[in-house]
Amino acid sequence: MRRRDFINIIGGAAAWPLAARAQQGDRMRRLGILMAGAESDPQYQADVAVFREGLQKLGWVDGQNIRIEVRWAGFDAETMRRYAKELIALQPDLILSNDTPTTATLLQQTRSVPIVFATVADPVGSGFVASFARPGGNATGFSVYEASLGGKWLELLKETVPSVSRVVVIFNPATTPFAEYFLKSLNDAATYLGVEARVAHVHDVSELETVVATQAREPNSGLIVLNEDFMIAHRVEIISLAARYRLPAVYPFRFFAELGGLISYGVDLNDNFRRAVPYADRILRGAKPSELPVQAPVKFELVINLKTAKALDLDVPSSIRLRADEVIE
Repeated sequence: MRRRDFINIIGGAAAWPLAARAQQGDRMRRLGILMAGAESDPQYQADVAVFREGLQKLGWVDGQNIRIEVRWAGFDAETMRRYAKELIALQPDLILSNDTPTTATLLQQTRSVPIVFATVADPVGSGFVASFARPGGNATGFSVYEASLGGKWLELLKETVPSVSRVVVIFNPATTPFAEYFLKSLNDAATYLGVEARVAHVHDVSELETVVATQAREPNSGLIVLNEDFMIAHRVEIISLAARYRLPAVYPFRFFAELGGLISYGVDLNDNFRRAVPYADRILRGAKPSELPVQAPVKFELVINLKTAKALDLDVPSSIRLRADEVIE
């Protein structure tokens, strides 16, 4: 072999690892997003938009250095499983999961693909992580609740409408496996406030009116709407029924009050999706979910709709108005 050919071969071989490392660093990342809810729902669309915008600000541009695949699973368990398998088959670097049902479905399918959840109610109780400080597996993210919220909802309703002596808590058990997480604090509050509290399961839209109408027939009644996908998806119907039957109600998120709900108190969902961006960025750059602690919610909002209060002939106490983050006139 001629000396020049030998040098060329050796030089090329030495360059291979460098080229491989450069290609590895510049490779296209793949990120999956599994959303419960309908693609047409403006709240869910806003959540995804906040996350996408945050990634872009950190240099992750869809179609350039990352490919983002979004799947909208609605509230059908089989569809959710199918989309979870579909996303995992793409061998993504990361999957963003929006809530408890989507996270549970993904973790049933994989214990290796990194997962960041944005709005899970009880990540430890649901078995998603070992603890907040040390998640211990392939998932980490952000909690949307704290256990005391159940009691706070009842306290707010009682403070706004002192005559309330009985409440019904409504939710769909199929989409709320974490219900007990909040019912304990709510029941404790009911005991010291002297309020009768009961639970009503709603499995489909047709049952909503029956539950609300039945509660409204009882004097001094109120309604508490639990935070879960079914209630969010049918928020317009629930708010309309509460107004029609003149039933004071407390809701878990701002957009309920903006649509005409009397009171809302809960986490800013967009803020949780915004906070998920740095975690996604770190994992895309090599961090492991087990190294990133689960974070509790930090931004809560109290919103009062005085138009609805007036329609119900309620005089909202100034103590609540002063504490409110927003008062809708």
